[in-house]
Amino acid sequence: MTKTPFVSTKKTQASKERMTARALHERIKELTCLYSISRISGKNAAPPDSVFQDIVEVIPPAWQFPAAAKARIEVDGKSFQSSNFTESRNKLSAPVITQGKRRGWVEVFYIQRGTGAGEKKFLKEESHLIKAIARQIAFIIERRQAETEKDDLQKQLIHADRLATIGQLAAGVAHELNEPLSGILGFAQLMRKHYKLPVKAAEDTEKIIKASLYAREIIKKLLLFARQTPTLKGRINFNDIISEALGLFERRLEKAGIELISNLSPKLPLIFADGGQLKQVIVNLVVNAIQAMPAGGVLTIRTTVEGMYLLCSIADTGTGMTKEILERIFVPFFTTKEIDQGTGLGLPVVHGIVTSHGGAIAVKSSPQNGALFTIRLPIAADSMLQG
Repeated sequence: MTKTPFVSTKKTQASKERMTARALHERIKELTCLYSISRISGKNAAPPDSVFQDIVEVIPPAWQFPAAAKARIEVDGKSFQSSNFTESRNKLSAPVITQGKRRGWVEVFYIQRGTGAGEKKFLKEESHLIKAIARQIAFIIERRQAETEKDDLQKQLIHADRLATIGQLAAGVAHELNEPLSGILGFAQLMRKHYKLPVKAAEDTEKIIKASLYAREIIKKLLLFARQTPTLKGRINFNDIISEALGLFERRLEKAGIELISNLSPKLPLIFADGGQLKQVIVNLVVNAIQAMPAGGVLTIRTTVEGMYLLCSIADTGTGMTKEILERIFVPFFTTKEIDQGTGLGLPVVHGIVTSHGGAIAVKSSPQNGALFTIRLPIAADSMLQG
């Protein structure tokens, strides 16, 4: 008996409805996956590894054959895999790209073992989906990076504000002490000239003079930190300043078993600066480096140019510093040295001099991994390259 066209049309219509329903079901799964990823990424307090692991688990259910799908996310060398992960040659992938740089991959595999006959095929829509997932992961990475940079900048601003406040206080104290100290030193020097001064009084007078001179040096350093000391600026070649400073340490470095590596750029632009103050910067940093390498090591000094700035780096292979120490090294009178071994003003003075020249100083260090100080100074506007 011949089937009527009406029955055939009903079956065709039913088939189309099933296909539409199936396609709609797949789209719902995809949207649910993207929504879940968006919700997971909103957990700002969660560590990144936890976020990516949660994301990789919601990927397989979005695929046409979830029982056969396994997912993997790779970000910056770290791998995150869905439950019971297994690789296969049947794979769909998309790169995770931020700011034009590939940071990793999103991959989905179809595992054929125990899933029935025939190789599972990826849908065209799934290719779009995995690219959308990769974009969301890239957005998460960029947002986290921006938040980290914002936190770091906030800490730097707080630190700079604190140093500025301490600088104002230090300047006020230094100016208040200068006048009475000058009086003490002046009267002590007059007493020393008295021809009838007893021997014991003469000895005590010398102690007063010595202590007053030491206190005056402390005040000078405080004023340098607070940027209250006038500068004698001129056009200078920073390589010459470094060479002069290093000349003071040749025998000391040799005696301490420290190898000096000097890599100074031969064509360094001139800078407008106070040569004497910058020499003090190099001396203070080299002294710190030597003290950080009691058993010997390597001291490396480099100069180079970056845009309109001159860069000088001083690195040692010494004991390094903890994060807690790094946060306080530019605070006046903070020191890790033994009593009577340091005033705690060396690095604050370095900071004050560099910033008074419109520059900046940064430090990187960790315990037992040495320290790297980087000084950035503006190049003189009409500077000519030195041959």
